[in-house]
Formats: sequence, C-alpha cells, structure tokens
Amino acid sequence: MSDTIAAIATGRMRTALGVLRLSGPEAVRIAEETFRPAAGGKLTDKPPHRLALGDALDEAGNTLDEVLCTYALAPRSFTGEDTAEFHCHGSPAAMGELLRSLLRRGARLAGPGEFSRRAFLNGKLDLTEAEAIMDLIDSETPLAARNAARQLHGAVTEKTEAVYSLLLELLAHFQAVVDYPEEGVEPLEAEEMAESLSSAEKQLDRLTRSFARRSLLKEGIPCAILGKPNVGKSSLLNALLGEARAIVTEEAGTTRDTLEEKLTVGGLLLRLTDTAGLRDTDSAAEAEGVRRAEAAAEGAGLVLAVFDASRPLEPEDRRVIAAAGAAPLSVAVLNKADLPRRLDPSELEGQFQTVLSLSAKTGEGLEALEEAVSKLLDPEEVLPAGEVLTNERQYDAILRAQKAIGRAAAALKEGFTPDAVLTDAEEALSALGELSGRTVREDIVEAVFSRFCVGK
Repeated sequence: MSDTIAAIATGRMRTALGVLRLSGPEAVRIAEETFRPAAGGKLTDKPPHRLALGDALDEAGNTLDEVLCTYALAPRSFTGEDTAEFHCHGSPAAMGELLRSLLRRGARLAGPGEFSRRAFLNGKLDLTEAEAIMDLIDSETPLAARNAARQLHGAVTEKTEAVYSLLLELLAHFQAVVDYPEEGVEPLEAEEMAESLSSAEKQLDRLTRSFARRSLLKEGIPCAILGKPNVGKSSLLNALLGEARAIVTEEAGTTRDTLEEKLTVGGLLLRLTDTAGLRDTDSAAEAEGVRRAEAAAEGAGLVLAVFDASRPLEPEDRRVIAAAGAAPLSVAVLNKADLPRRLDPSELEGQFQTVLSLSAKTGEGLEALEEAVSKLLDPEEVLPAGEVLTNERQYDAILRAQKAIGRAAAALKEGFTPDAVLTDAEEALSALGELSGRTVREDIVEAVFSRFCVGK
C-alpha cells in the first residue's frame, strides 16, 4: 500500500453532486497541487477534516470546476491512511477530467473495494463491518438499512467476540496448567468447561437461527394476490404500486400468468404477485395460470384474498378461501367499496387474520390495508435491527464454530481428557477468527471485496 489511489466514489452518472476520493502517502500532496483555495494560500493551511471552497485545476492550472476539498491525516481517516476528497458538481465530463488530473499527478485508479480493503488491512474495519457496507448500499427497505448500519457498527462482531474471548480464556487456562505446573494454576473443572461451552453454543445458535430470516430482509416476503376473475386483483396491485403496472379490462381472464412487483410496507419488502383468477376453465393457457396462482399461494408468506363486495359469495370465492388457507397469514380484501355492498364481512371472519373493505378504484381504504399488513407482519419483532445474519460467509464460519463447540461439549460429557476437548474448541476459535479477519485466507479477503464498486 505504498501507492496512492483515486476514484470517483459517486459513480459516472449525472447527479447534483459528485465525490472523488484519494488515499495513500501522496494523497494530500496531490490534492494540494490540484486545488486552489478561494481564500488564497494552500489546502493544508486549514486543519484536517474541514471543507475549503476553491477551484479544481488541471495540470496547466486551468479551472475544471468549483469544488469543496478536505483532507485527513493517518491514522484518523476511513482507510487509516492520508486521504483527500473533492466534492464537485456531478457532471460526468467534469468528474472525469478531475480524475484524470489526479492520476497525472501520481495517483493510480483504485480497484473495486480498494478503499474499504485498505481500511480492513489498517485495522479500521473488520471483515463483518466491511461486508455490512455493501449490505447497506444494497438495502431496499429502511429495516434492511438499519440492520446493515448496526452491523457496520459491530453488531455481529460484538456477539462473536464474546464467544471468542470465552474460548480463548479456556485455551489459555489449559495451556497455563500444562506449561507451568510449578505455578500451581488450578486445573480446569469439567463442570466449569461444560458451562462455558454451553454458553458459547447458545450465543452462536441465536445468530445461526437468525440467518433463516435473511430472505425476509433482503429478498422480501412473498405476497400473493388471489381472487376469482374480475374482482379487482390487478387494480389493487396498481393502486398499491401507484402506477398502472398490470393490465386491467372488463374481460374475465385478462391476467393469465403471475406478475411480480416489489412494495415496501411497514419497513418490510413485499414481493407482490398478481395472479390469474381462480375458476374452472376450458382454456389450457388460463388453466395453467390458475395452477400457478394456487402454487403462488402455497409459497406465499402472506395472501391478499380479494372479493367483490358488490356481489354475494359464489363457489369460486370458496375456492379462493381454500387457496388462501395455504399461507400462514391472509387478509380478506372486500374490493369495490364504492359500489352498493352485497357481501357481509361476517361471512369471512374467522377464516382470515383481518377482513377489511376498500376501493382500488378510488383509493379509499388502501392506507388501512397497509396498516393491517404492517401490524400482521410486525417487522421490528420479526427482524430486530442488527440481529439478523445476512451474509453466507459469516453464517458458514459461525456454523462451523457452533458445531465444533458442540463436539467439544459432547467429548467432555463422554469423559475425554481436556486436551481432546480443547482441540475442538481451538477449531471453533479459528472459525470465529475468520469472521473478523484474524485467521482469514487471502482468497476470502479477495472474494469479500470483489463485491464492492470502485470508489468504496
């Protein structure tokens, strides 16, 4: 890391603002040569971490843009090195010229994730925190963003470090007994070891079990919209999305395949699926659509069962009720509330968690539906921020540590000697070391940072 890297951190698209970053031993020198303060003097006349207004210059001294510039000195920076940043107008052409000016003054173009990688190598981030940066960038909901932000601030590290310290203490105690018998160190008692191993296994089990919920956080909850033909399923989808995404006509059977869109409700991501109307049909294409609709209900975490409130229940509606029962959560939506009602809501009570009326045409009742869904899913309870393990590499390392601790506990119970027991504890320690990067291989580091974009 003896060279200085530079990159556009905000991407090469037209935006209001753009940021260019430098990191390395020549970062401040290059920034100072490229920046002319409006107040006169030099960039370093101001203290670090302060923004200065001025002009960004090419090598001939011509003005490229009016910018704000700041610098930081090692180790008080994101990467742990000397760094500098230019905050400029977001013109791709102007940012490109400024980047070329930095490169001609001695910087080289940064690779994907190289800023974060330097932060890791300089001890400013561990691997779990580095991975949380990309999770934060990829977040599609406020809840996912909060979870990633908590992990960026060490939520996973906090929990695993407690186990790491416990195992390290066990191994150190045993080593002291073996290596320094003359010191009179008390041998490890089997009961004490069993208690420590049990505590460690329980703490890791909570994390590994949370991994099963990551799909709710990152991919969303599958939500099928069911109903017989012409009850307003596609209209409801369009109303929830706020745009005409699905085709709506008076002709029954217009929707013959599933259509999937995403919607955020109560902080959780819903994968809404508009489905074909459930009915018996001679059309092979429509019959396949009906089959897919029922399959969507079976795979859904939530079903919105739509009924025409202006008509009494019919046999096809009974089929919808039966299909909705395949999902763990379901809401009966009595659509067409703008028309005279002929369907009594009490006929559906007890078969759904919630029954409510709305009009997809006018929008009346949509807010109540979103509130009902949010209450049913209770995102803060299902996915407490920072508590959900979302990374497969981390899950694999924690699971291996958990299994090794389990083997150690079993060996202890069967009467094996402490050295045999602690061999498995040492294996668990090594697996946990991979999380932060203590014992991680170079190929794992490469894989982690290959996900990043240039400038991060």
